Amino acid sequence: MAINSWNEPTGEIGPLARRKLDAFARIEEDFAASFRFVQEVHGQRRFKTFPVADSVRYLHALYVCECKDRLLSIPKNIQRYEGAYCLELLRVWQRGETADVVAFIHRKLDRMPFAELTQEIEAAARAGDAALARRLTSGRMVLLNRNINLSHALEAIFALDHERLLAKVRTACARYGHTPDEIDRQQHELRSDLYGYAPSAALARRNMLLMNQLGPQVMDADGDRPGERTYRVQPPTSPVRSYAESAIPGAMTLTCMTWNNPRHLNMANPPERLDAPDTLGRYPLAPPDPTEPMPGPIAQA
Repeated sequence: MAINSWNEPTGEIGPLARRKLDAFARIEEDFAASFRFVQEVHGQRRFKTFPVADSVRYLHALYVCECKDRLLSIPKNIQRYEGAYCLELLRVWQRGETADVVAFIHRKLDRMPFAELTQEIEAAARAGDAALARRLTSGRMVLLNRNINLSHALEAIFALDHERLLAKVRTACARYGHTPDEIDRQQHELRSDLYGYAPSAALARRNMLLMNQLGPQVMDADGDRPGERTYRVQPPTSPVRSYAESAIPGAMTLTCMTWNNPRHLNMANPPERLDAPDTLGRYPLAPPDPTEPMPGPIAQA
């Protein structure tokens, strides 16, 4: 089956790929909201407060983003969201164990290289690269937002006593569909073939169309538009000269059947020093004698 439209898959869609697409369609709306929320928590937005329910939502959003990666069979980086671990964190948090949750949120939102970024900004300014300096300054502010969001999240958790914190966690987990029984089912699903890696052209196309639409919507709020990017990501000036047009003299001397005689090897492999012998032991290197006849084709027996 041949399909010419980019919006439709090429070739037959296998039964597993069809099941994956159907399963993703059921969570697509939740994924779009979760993806936006994760990006906001990671610095695209500076939250004024970050209550415990938002920490639960953050773990839920990471889980949903991993479901998307697994259903659409994203290669190699399928564990980037750590969604399966987030489910386990939600389970133990509802038992009253908070330390692992704090460690995870801290690991995700901290370790910001502010000093290194500041050095790069200063170096770009000294070099007169104003566009790069502006981009780095914007990125540093994103990282600062992430760090502030971390502080708000930890403050909300630490401000509550054990019983009040547990009640808020259980209420939020029920809201986002992560009661202990539901977590058991979700963990079992993640181990099934439906969420396993099964590359397919239809799945890859679905992911590209999805992220091509969702990515710009999320980044547009930060002014990350092509016209405001640095020279490092600007498109090249067209037309670009083909590499094949670049002549390599050492290679050309041995490409013709009338010029591949061993006595001409010194043209392709010149000595490193002018006073060194060439490939035929001659001193010094000299160009071929123009009066010397070119070798003819090999005579047929």
